[in-house]
Amino acid sequence: MHWHLYLLSSALGESTYVGISTNVERRLRAHNGEIVGGAKRTRGGRPWRLLKVFGPYESRSQAQAAEHQLKRLRGPRRLSWKG
Repeated sequence: MHWHLYLLSSALGESTYVGISTNVERRLRAHNGEIVGGAKRTRGGRPWRLLKVFGPYESRSQAQAAEHQLKRLRGPRRLSWKG
C-alpha cells in the first residue's frame, strides 16, 4: 500500500488543506461531504479541489514527514513546494 500527500484548495481559493491518504480520490470525496470521513477542518470552504498530489511514499511515516514539511509553509511557498 502506497501513501500520497495531497494539497487541496477551498472553493474560493482562500485556504488550503494538506493531508495524506492511500486513496486520494476517496479522501477528496470525504472532504467534500459526499461520503463519511472528511476532516472537521474542511467542513467549511466546500467544495474543495485537488491542487497537487505528491508521492507515492513507501510508508505512512514517510508521508507524514513530507506532510509536516508542507504544513510548515504558507502562501506561495506552499503552492510551489516540489516535494
